[in-house]
Amino acid sequence: MASRTILTAAFVALVAGSVQADDDCNVPMANWQPREAVRAMVEARGWQLKRIKIDDGCYEIHAVDADGQRFEAKIDPQTLRVIEIEHEHRRR
Repeated sequence: MASRTILTAAFVALVAGSVQADDDCNVPMANWQPREAVRAMVEARGWQLKRIKIDDGCYEIHAVDADGQRFEAKIDPQTLRVIEIEHEHRRR
């Protein structure tokens, strides 16, 4: 019974760690690309940048794509890889 409890606790810790790793960027500030690099990456993709902020250790941008759709994107501060994009849905 004790081994089952330990196994369950280990599984829960593993899953919780995986979920947290997906939501956060754990990059030391010394390894971050500057905001100007974020701006250049956004412009290279044809997006119109509205705002850059930091959230959960990642860059978060608010932008508009080429079709005029507003969105938020989470960006890895070291690689400038897009981690997640969330489109804003307008109410009519």
